Amino acid sequence: MSGNAVAFTIVIIMFVVVTLVGFAAARWRQAEDRLHLNEWGLGGRGFGMFITWFLLGGDIYTAYTFIAVPALVFGVGAVGFFAVPYTIIVFPIVFVFAPRLWSVSRVHNYVTPADFVRGRYGSRGLALAVAATGILATMPYIALQLVGIQAVLTVLGVHGDWPLVIAFVVLAGYTFLSGLRAPALIAFIKDTLIYIMIIVAIVYIPGRLGGWGHIFSNAAAHLAKTNPKTGKPFGSLTVGPTAVWAYSSLALGSALALFMYPHAVTGVLASRRRNVIRFNTAILPAYTLMLGFVALLGYMALAAPDVPAEVKANGANAQLAVPFLFQKMFPPWFAGIAYSAIVIGALVPAAIMSIAAANLFTRNIFKEYFKPDATPAQETRVAQTVSLVVKLGALLFVLALSKTFSINLQLLGGIWILQTFPAIVVGLYTRWFHRWALVTGWAVAMIYGTLTAYRTPAAGVPGSHFGASTANVPVFNHTVYIALTALVINLVVTTVLTIVFRQAKLPAGTDETLRAHYHADPPGVVRARVPITRLTVGGPGAGVQPGGRQPQREPVSSDSSEHVSIWERRV
Repeated sequence: MSGNAVAFTIVIIMFVVVTLVGFAAARWRQAEDRLHLNEWGLGGRGFGMFITWFLLGGDIYTAYTFIAVPALVFGVGAVGFFAVPYTIIVFPIVFVFAPRLWSVSRVHNYVTPADFVRGRYGSRGLALAVAATGILATMPYIALQLVGIQAVLTVLGVHGDWPLVIAFVVLAGYTFLSGLRAPALIAFIKDTLIYIMIIVAIVYIPGRLGGWGHIFSNAAAHLAKTNPKTGKPFGSLTVGPTAVWAYSSLALGSALALFMYPHAVTGVLASRRRNVIRFNTAILPAYTLMLGFVALLGYMALAAPDVPAEVKANGANAQLAVPFLFQKMFPPWFAGIAYSAIVIGALVPAAIMSIAAANLFTRNIFKEYFKPDATPAQETRVAQTVSLVVKLGALLFVLALSKTFSINLQLLGGIWILQTFPAIVVGLYTRWFHRWALVTGWAVAMIYGTLTAYRTPAAGVPGSHFGASTANVPVFNHTVYIALTALVINLVVTTVLTIVFRQAKLPAGTDETLRAHYHADPPGVVRARVPITRLTVGGPGAGVQPGGRQPQREPVSSDSSEHVSIWERRV
């Protein structure tokens, strides 16, 4: 049996294993009523510290990490390491605001960030903007996962789009049946394989390549060569003066954007207690050390014999660098394990992302605009169906956009999702921003960011579109991550219009949250089977104005399968 056949056999075996685990997850911690969005879309809101660690790790460290980051390092050098400071910056930020979001969401049974925005500002339009942005930004991120699978199969000699179709069907199947429980279980396998792969790679490969000195000298020589498309060097081992702003803005913008993604919020809201969020955001930076090692694989690929030539022969597709490195350096059986880690590392986040996007559509579009009286079972069925449509949309992204630097798929989504930051994160602390100003600022920034990205060609390919995620800011005269520039525009427009609207005394909407809700720590959830009372603030369209009406008690029907927190029952 040839080396590729051995590796491919192992990949198939591992793929079958995780598929079986995915379908079996439907019976893991099985709910009394599975047709409830809290169960299907949030795993019953009952994940503890251990499960949340793997879920958030599987959620955040994706094929973007294991394929796109080293591919960028392989292609341009040190700029690709922006992902390391980005993951260092993000967790202190999340440590501060995520527990507040968890608390208010648990009190009010919010399933999505758009639910929070709807309750906080009393604005259906703003909630719709947040939901639509989340769905739009998630599709290219899912596409990136599918591109990672495709890269592995290409190196194994399996060509065509049919492998992606198979992966889509299988992923869609167990996501449809098991919901968030499937990626939560598979994440255990994924992280175990990833750690094994990285530890072996960082110890074994440098020894075969003659040590780190040889790796860096060869990588520097390759990067110093002239790119025939641009007439400039491909890159360098250090971030030059002209790239400092691009590097730092990519790191900061990506950090601010990460937990705006609906899939990251889903991992937070699925946690059992408030301190689970704090504990995991405190220790998740341990993954950053692993990410630094992953990025170094790009330099190893540059120094490995025949790998640069193989990449060039396959259309200069840099995302193939790591799979070819494993093919050349590892024995076939271990290459199969490494490939399996990448494939499973794509399936876990893709499942969570499709679930999160489906939750957004169901709660903030379907129920809000089409069927306000939808039952929990109807909500769940709609979410299951939409999760399939989202994956199909991701496939279209794969086919439509250039795959040379697949990291642009994720960064394009970042341009969009970062524009929800003012409504969500700022809204967790103050309601000073006017709801109409937030919508206008979001719209202006979305238009600017999308048009700027569309007009940015790939290096050396005039007339191409969506070729990079950074662009020159004329007045500032520096190349900056488009998402960060758009966010600044967003905040300026929102601030100015808020002042104008407040001076004009335009209605600011109602707020159904109270200050205490942002620190509440309900100890769990139970399913309502008898009449109870739930803390609410008015009804649809009502709420609390600052200094206004007090919370009211609202009866919940005895046949409701809605989850109501113990904290609410004590009220």
